[in-house]
Amino acid sequence: MQNHQENIERANKAIDKIKDQVSQHEWRLQYHVMPPANWMNDPNGFSFFRGEYHLFYQHHPYDPKWGPMHWGHVKSKDLVNWEHLPIALAPSEPYDKDGCFSGSAIEKDDKLYLIYTGNVWIEDGPLDEDLTQVQAVAVSEDGIHFEKLKENPVIAEIPDGDINIFHFRDPKVWKRGDTYYMVLGSKTKKNTGQVLLYRSEDLIRWDFVSIMAKGEGNFGFMWECPDLFELDGKDVLVMSPQGLEPEGDKYHNLHQAGYIMGQLNYNTGKFNHGALHLLDHGFDFYAPQTMVDDQGRRILVAWMDMWESEMPTQTHGYAGAMTIPRLVTRDKDNLRTVPVPELQTLRQHQVSYENVQVNGASSLNGVEGDCLELEIDIDPNEATTFGLKLRVDDEVNQETKLLFDQQAGTVTLDRNKSGKGPGGFRRTTVNMAKNVHLQIFIDKSSVEIFINRGEKVMTSRIFPTENATGISFFADQEMTIERLSKWELKQAIK
Repeated sequence: MQNHQENIERANKAIDKIKDQVSQHEWRLQYHVMPPANWMNDPNGFSFFRGEYHLFYQHHPYDPKWGPMHWGHVKSKDLVNWEHLPIALAPSEPYDKDGCFSGSAIEKDDKLYLIYTGNVWIEDGPLDEDLTQVQAVAVSEDGIHFEKLKENPVIAEIPDGDINIFHFRDPKVWKRGDTYYMVLGSKTKKNTGQVLLYRSEDLIRWDFVSIMAKGEGNFGFMWECPDLFELDGKDVLVMSPQGLEPEGDKYHNLHQAGYIMGQLNYNTGKFNHGALHLLDHGFDFYAPQTMVDDQGRRILVAWMDMWESEMPTQTHGYAGAMTIPRLVTRDKDNLRTVPVPELQTLRQHQVSYENVQVNGASSLNGVEGDCLELEIDIDPNEATTFGLKLRVDDEVNQETKLLFDQQAGTVTLDRNKSGKGPGGFRRTTVNMAKNVHLQIFIDKSSVEIFINRGEKVMTSRIFPTENATGISFFADQEMTIERLSKWELKQAIK
């Protein structure tokens, strides 16, 4: 395994050479996890180990574009202040020489185990059949330095049945009783997304149980990054289905991220579930992964970008970010996600208003900025359309608009004037029978909007000018801002 450590050291040195160059760039996020430099995508190995949160991520340390995947690594005591650690995994063995793809982490015998997909490209193989994927394990005594097991790969063969032999990835492992279980992303031989279920007594010898769930109808050609967990008596399968066709206002991103809820029969390995629900209705949210902390809370993070989307930061030596951590709760047959309360420790310089009438356009003194949190309660009154504009720079006609339509029962996030990068809009339904509650997190190149305490969430990367700090409110007839608080947010990650 000496080769592994040498590859890690080489990758760390590559990052160290350029991280100071990119650290002060205007679009670098202040309280979101980003790579020190170069490329980041899926969250991996989100876990709690020896009193600290560990978050790994897909990382290409040599380029701001996707390439041979390593595992970057950060840790935190509070989900807010994150410390960059050495790269945890690098391609080094015949079974993972072209990439250590996504996976998960679990504690066993006071050691931290990483379970990941080893990827090897097949030269001259036809498109979509040019890869070999296996599952492998690495272990650490200290949660920082990892050694790949000599038994790897722990799952090398694709099971018999209607299972595509090339796409077989993203293991998520959990323990139930004395048994370990794993879900794996897969698809059928005719390109229908599905999830496979395995079990093990020791994390090394795995038995295939079943095709746990399979798409029917418009459910995509591949289910990536599956994550199964129990929440208040229901089983939830979070996954990222690729290839869904748009339906009305739904499924307009290149790939989606959502969940199905029901009951897993651990004896038969079959998951009886309901319809697919999206976890986020914005532009940039993919490959979510959850964990349970020492307080028993289910917490989620996701990649805050989208495949094949223009990423203006790439020309400045970095790409990719994580969402803020979100607390997951169940509301009957739906999940709600809200910011973890620990983020309140970043608040400073509060500005507050009550009972402000808006008819037409209006702005409020002190309510502006590019790194902040807003909490707002709006009574629409008679207004049929109302909302707010964020990151406004009137001189260059920049704004990111959130528009509510009472008659249609919809909210639209519009980034057609948000600056550089892709434009477009995303729309979803929202309940306006009572007042609308908003909690909005703005960072230098991102916005996360939580509507009605997690009923709907909309996440987007935006790339405006440094002068785009304005915030304004609008309504076609009189509405009332019953309460508004704005906080500047401190830098949490350097």
